[in-house]
Amino acid sequence: MHSNDHSVLTQALAWREAGQRCVLITVRQTYGASPRPPGAMAAISEQGQIVGSVSGGCVEDDLLEEVRAGAFWAPGAPAVALREYGRDAAERSRYRLPCGHSLKLAIETHWPTAPVAQALAAMAAHRPVLRRLRYDTGTVTLSLAPDALAGHPALREDAEGLTVVWGPRLRLLLIGASEVARYLAPIAQALGYAVTVCDPREEYRLSWPSSDVELTVGMPDDVVQAFACDARTAVVTVSHDPKLDDLALMEALRTPAFYVGALGSQANSRLRRDRLRLFDLSEPQLDRLHAPVGLAIGSRTPAEIAVSIAAELVAAQRAQEQADLVGRAAQAQPAPLACHV
Repeated sequence: MHSNDHSVLTQALAWREAGQRCVLITVRQTYGASPRPPGAMAAISEQGQIVGSVSGGCVEDDLLEEVRAGAFWAPGAPAVALREYGRDAAERSRYRLPCGHSLKLAIETHWPTAPVAQALAAMAAHRPVLRRLRYDTGTVTLSLAPDALAGHPALREDAEGLTVVWGPRLRLLLIGASEVARYLAPIAQALGYAVTVCDPREEYRLSWPSSDVELTVGMPDDVVQAFACDARTAVVTVSHDPKLDDLALMEALRTPAFYVGALGSQANSRLRRDRLRLFDLSEPQLDRLHAPVGLAIGSRTPAEIAVSIAAELVAAQRAQEQADLVGRAAQAQPAPLACHV
């Protein structure tokens, strides 16, 4: 299972290699109750096939008609068409957009295939890329440096063009190649995570079914330290072996990872916190631990537990994004004037 941009780009490149024209569509901005965030993508072939979505279906029908008619390749058509939907009540009604909702799109008509192929190769190696698109020429440049992602949103736009992150923007380190991990890994990949599984137990590694996930054999504490967890990282222990889980947790809770979770019952979670206190973890650090891991949805089977963990990852990610927005807004406020009497 792959993320939205990987699926869209793979299909778009296949269409072009088969001799079909197609457009790449990226959500630039949204206002109101948008079903797709900035950076979301879709591709439409000249035969009317579509992959991905930019509005949940509200404007895709209109775009399909234009693509089938060849409007985007008409003489004099721009390399990048900029569109806005929902500018007034009439447009919102026509496109069945929710009340108050509007969105802006960038539609690439003559996009170069080489950077797409290069980006897909990077994604296959679990590496994200930054893609810069100029609106006036359609020129594309890629940056493969992971450091360029530090603090970078999914999409950033200015007067000249946009810069978008393709590939995994988040990282998930799973401790234990367990059955829960087998279900959780593909869900996390679809949510935009690069997934790594750590398990020093050979019997578990040999039965791991996925070739899309990096497997590592080190001891969990060493792996967490080498992983260099940052604010885009989540660590979840699902090994069912307290020795392995505790080694990972005592290191992960000291890092800036935005989410650290541990599988286990309420009783086992209380015992785990008592054990972790012996490793000189502070109460604020212990308070960061999500244990039992996952949202309380009554999950029982490994697949249900994986869904509950994925749901809590989404909730934690959105909470962090909101906190970042509030923080940036506060920093943008002018400093109060000093008053001297």
